[in-house]
Amino acid sequence: SRVVDDLRTLSLSDAGELSLVRVPTPTRDLLETAIAAHRAIAEARGVQLVLRTDGEIPDVNVDPDRIGQVLHNLLSNALRYTPEGGIITLSARAQNGQVTFAVADSGSGIPQEELGRVFERFYRGDQARHRADGGTGLGLAIARSIVEMHGGHIWAESPQGSGAIFTFRIPIG
Repeated sequence: SRVVDDLRTLSLSDAGELSLVRVPTPTRDLLETAIAAHRAIAEARGVQLVLRTDGEIPDVNVDPDRIGQVLHNLLSNALRYTPEGGIITLSARAQNGQVTFAVADSGSGIPQEELGRVFERFYRGDQARHRADGGTGLGLAIARSIVEMHGGHIWAESPQGSGAIFTFRIPIG
C-alpha cells in the first residue's frame, strides 16, 4: 500500500493536481517536528540526531505537511544508511530570501557516479538490498517533486568517505 500511495502522490504531482495548502509556518517547528518523529528510531539504532540552525530562521510560506514529508523522507533515508554510533544532522539557515535545509549523515556515502540518479523513481543505489529492508525507491522522487512545487531546488552531495548530504532550498515567501 505504501508503493501505491507513493505512486499516487507522484502521479498527482506530475498532473499538477497535488494540492498545496500554504500557510506561514515557523521553520523551527518543521525541524523540531521532524526530529521528534525520528528520535525513537534513531535511539533504537544507536544514532544521534542533531538539530542546528544559524541564528533566527524566518517563517516559510509552505504546506507544512508536504515539507514535513520531505524531511521525513530525507531523515528516514539517513537513518537507513547511518551505522550504529553515527550522527545525523538536520540543519537550516536563511540567506537571500530563501531557507536552506540539509540532512547530513555519517554513513558510507553515495558513489559519485550514482549522485545524479538518486532522485529517479525506483532508483535504489544498493541493488543487494531487498525491498523489505528499505523504502520503495520513490521517496527522493517525491521529495524532489514537493520541493519543486514550492519553487525550490533539491540536490545530493557525498564527499568521499564522509556520508551524504541532502539539501533543499525554498523561498521564504
